[in-house]
Amino acid sequence: MTYFEELREITKSIPTSIVDFTIPRDRTSPPTQASSNFITNKEQGDWAEDLIFRAINETSKNYVAVRYGKSDDLIAGDAGFDEFYTDFQDELDTIGKRPDLLVFKKEDFDQNLGYDISKFQHSQITEYVKKAIAGLEIRSSAFLIEKYENEMQSRTEYHTNEALKLKEHILEEYIDILSDNKRKHYISILTGINEETINALKYRSPSWRSTDRLQNLSSLFKTLKKHINIVQKRDYLSITPKVEDIKVVYKWAETFNVPHYYFQVFFDKSYGISFSNILSLITDSDKEGEHYEISKDIKNQNKTTIKINTRNTNQVAYKVEEPEHKSVMREMGRGRLLFYVTFDKGTAYLDIDSLKDLLNIEDF
Repeated sequence: MTYFEELREITKSIPTSIVDFTIPRDRTSPPTQASSNFITNKEQGDWAEDLIFRAINETSKNYVAVRYGKSDDLIAGDAGFDEFYTDFQDELDTIGKRPDLLVFKKEDFDQNLGYDISKFQHSQITEYVKKAIAGLEIRSSAFLIEKYENEMQSRTEYHTNEALKLKEHILEEYIDILSDNKRKHYISILTGINEETINALKYRSPSWRSTDRLQNLSSLFKTLKKHINIVQKRDYLSITPKVEDIKVVYKWAETFNVPHYYFQVFFDKSYGISFSNILSLITDSDKEGEHYEISKDIKNQNKTTIKINTRNTNQVAYKVEEPEHKSVMREMGRGRLLFYVTFDKGTAYLDIDSLKDLLNIEDF
């Protein structure tokens, strides 16, 4: 069974409420105006791509990374952007979405084409692309994941302990009230709270007001629920494929039959997951919540995004040295000025064993 045939089998189990592969994708219209935040995010994404590109080529003895993804310095509002965007949409319908980087064995690397084939028409390089052993989609995130993980762990431990202490206090001080037939189900709720069940617990806080003790008890239940709600909040950073990209990545895999991967670059580490594993995850509703969630991302134009827990992915780089950065001004039409941040340099130290496991290769 080929790589694409394996993907096709997986897609048969994906709920149509997430992705319906029987319906053609919706072509999007070009944006009319870029923002400073958009350009900064683009610059950060370009830096992340360059970081992984350099890391592979400076570290590997047997493989070469080549720039491949459709990109241009044009942004909404620039002359020629609409034509560029239309061509990009046409290519998505023809071959799917190019990953940012391709990885070739050194013996298959074409020196004449070089390290950047992003400007080539797909018809010129189709057979060459099929020789790649991997396509890498590089995403970026403006977090230090290690610091985030430590703070989230501390937050969870604190609010779990506070909830457990409050539970014991309520049972000790208010058991007489809760023993009433109309309220005794709250005893079952409270006794059922522990470190394992707290993440799944749901209840409605009471609003008793007829006596001072009942008002105090209601207030304690509301405080308890606040602690529980914080414990239940998503406490992980994620790899973030957009749902709207699933069809065009799948189309690319159909066209070239090359394994596809998502890499998420943070400012201190990087993680990766295969496209096939992403598809497998969203077929398994039992893993929703702990392994992934699907939600609209306000930071990404409110697009529906699959947020995959990095704890269940492969560490690609165990250390990233932060880049240099500077502010830049760009003049747009009608004298409009945009100020944004550019990034340069930085180094990714690859986790070779984990990367080999992810890419299913024996050497590197």
